[in-house]
Amino acid sequence: MQKFDQIEALWASHSIDLKISADDMLKQAKREMNAIRSKSVINIMGMLASLLIVASLWIYQFDSWTTHAGIAIIILSIATYTFILYRNYRTISSIDITQHPEKFLSKLKVYQLQRHNLYTKLYWFYAIALSLGMGLYLYALIDHLKPIAQLIFCTLSFGWIVFCSTLVRKAVIQKDKQRISLLIEKFERISDQFKNNEQE
Repeated sequence: MQKFDQIEALWASHSIDLKISADDMLKQAKREMNAIRSKSVINIMGMLASLLIVASLWIYQFDSWTTHAGIAIIILSIATYTFILYRNYRTISSIDITQHPEKFLSKLKVYQLQRHNLYTKLYWFYAIALSLGMGLYLYALIDHLKPIAQLIFCTLSFGWIVFCSTLVRKAVIQKDKQRISLLIEKFERISDQFKNNEQE
């Protein structure tokens, strides 16, 4: 037991300072920023594709005013959310990684706040508007179904909305928050290294 304590003391006295150079952290941060930008572009393209698909429903002739109102509300909610995603993308794409770390950090924190608002307050506006639009759109179609089929359809639709609003949303929020927080942490380290170099 005494030998183990001696070995442990020896290891403790030789603590290794693992420092990643500012250049390595900068390269990692660039990769992560590019990944965030790419993901933002993919999200915007997906929303635009959804907008076109929903708008193409107007090719068909619908008798009910509720169907037209539902399509209009869905298009409006998708367009609004797409615009918000585009604003977020502009914020993240305007960040120059070669700026002084303090400036970069302040812009990154603005982006983090925008993403938080997107997944909290703005998400609920989007989910409610989309649900209302879908309800109005499907009102005329559901009316022709048998009561049991109506119940099953409404239950599955409500279940899907709850699933997306709870489990899926929480997983996306956690992943996004973790990614941005890690990026902020890296740049805080780089900023500290810059400050130390300036003081020396």
